[in-house]
Amino acid sequence: MKRALLIAVASGLSIAAICRTAAADEPAHVMFNPADIKWGEAPPALPPGAKAVVLYGDPGKPGLFVIRVKMPAGYVVPAHWHTNDEVVSVVSGSGAFGLGDKFDAKMAHPLSAGSLVVAPAKHNHFAMTKTGMVIQISATGPFDMTYVNPADDPRNKAADKK
Repeated sequence: MKRALLIAVASGLSIAAICRTAAADEPAHVMFNPADIKWGEAPPALPPGAKAVVLYGDPGKPGLFVIRVKMPAGYVVPAHWHTNDEVVSVVSGSGAFGLGDKFDAKMAHPLSAGSLVVAPAKHNHFAMTKTGMVIQISATGPFDMTYVNPADDPRNKAADKK
């Protein structure tokens, strides 16, 4: 560190130039502690009962976003796919993820806190939790969710009630 500082000073750079802050047009540095997170209702594409929060970006727009989803005990997300790759980390609790055209608990792979799933674009997958879990999803927007069986899509069920 001392050597780098000496080189910087010798080359005429100021410490301010080395430790500069982000310009107005650059992305903001974002940090969260769990206590700072304000959970809300999950998007209508997810089955009822989950809570969600956007930690970074805007899932409705192009670009990187990070969201968390809190799934209650007994929660199931039927087989679906996304246009873009999805990286899912299990933050707490446990659950299971599987590949296929329909939900099949016997085909689900159990995952505990600290686990990671990468779901490539347009690959059918499903999720479940018996005891509850919090997942973090990182992906490139805009976020979409297409259910393999349209009857599983909660948005269609909501439209039927109108």
